[in-house]
Amino acid sequence: MLHPFFSCKPSFLQAAAGVAGLALSAGALAQGADPSAGERIAREGLPPQVAACITCHGARGEGSAAFPPVAGAGKAYLTAQLEAFASSSRQQAVMGPIAKALDAAQRASVAAWFAALPTPLALVKETPASPSDRGAWLATRGRWQEGVPACAQCHGPGGAGVAPHFPPIGGLSAAYMQEQVNAWQAGTRPPGPLGLMASVAKQLSADDVSAVAGYYAKLHALPASAAASTPAPAKAQP
Repeated sequence: MLHPFFSCKPSFLQAAAGVAGLALSAGALAQGADPSAGERIAREGLPPQVAACITCHGARGEGSAAFPPVAGAGKAYLTAQLEAFASSSRQQAVMGPIAKALDAAQRASVAAWFAALPTPLALVKETPASPSDRGAWLATRGRWQEGVPACAQCHGPGGAGVAPHFPPIGGLSAAYMQEQVNAWQAGTRPPGPLGLMASVAKQLSADDVSAVAGYYAKLHALPASAAASTPAPAKAQP
């Protein structure tokens, strides 16, 4: 039985060959990666051109409100993003100069180190969504009549990511999500695996993005065991 992603939208099959090309190109770069060298760059940078990656992305790649988590994202995905920043096919004022200051082996090494770290997202159980809950519905069911698959069909349950090509999105802020949607709409970020996100982004409103980010934020606010079975406990009074 075909995965719903392919069975519902046959046109996406025509783009699937792009994933093989992406895997080959990113894989070739990653073969020469040295995670220990990547760790040194991530922790110490290469002054004065390259700041330490952990300054923005956290000591274990866990991210922050303004910067995405990178720990546990696929090595091929991270390598591809650094290459895109270096070539300016993905445009970003902070990451562009940093990626350009690294050579291909250094970029692959940084990607390899972060990819080997454990993801900061706990595994959570998603419950059936109601159509009235826009964020939950888009994340788990999509809006197929407008060509929008469920986020989970590529990024996995809870937006935890599916290596090697689909990154975690469960920990992203609404502002960062919107920034990426804007970039896909403007053509300043490559469309990604299957060429999908550029077309999906055109169908997403700011309210859609905010709702999805809010859904994931709520989903990951609890420990995995609590989120899977019980409501949040009442907040203690000061």
